[in-house]
Amino acid sequence: MDDIRLDKYLWAVRIFKTRSDAAEAVRTNRVTVNGAWAKPSREVKTGDRITVRKQQVTYSYEVVDPVSSRLPAKNVPLYCRDITPQEELDKLNVPRETVFVFRDRGTGRPTKKERRELDGLMEEVFYEGED
Repeated sequence: MDDIRLDKYLWAVRIFKTRSDAAEAVRTNRVTVNGAWAKPSREVKTGDRITVRKQQVTYSYEVVDPVSSRLPAKNVPLYCRDITPQEELDKLNVPRETVFVFRDRGTGRPTKKERRELDGLMEEVFYEGED
């Protein structure tokens, strides 16, 4: 067995939890093989480089050996090598911006005016980065 379907390979080496998740990611252009968009049925060969976009991080993998059945997690390095650059992995550790508004204990729910102020503050924080 020299080559295997892309969606099945991504599932077998535990990049995706289900094969349907893998196929959906490939169909929605979150997976490339050797720099080109692929279909779920594309055959994966030894030496192919696969990039997978999950949330804000782009993971990179190199196919060591095609495999069609799901593997135990400890055997994955025998079939797939993670070559993700450290800059991408550092994106996982970026502190998430949170807004914390201090309210005195026992003051109850915010009034309409306080709620509008909170909503305005949230809009400033979340829409500031999109410009």
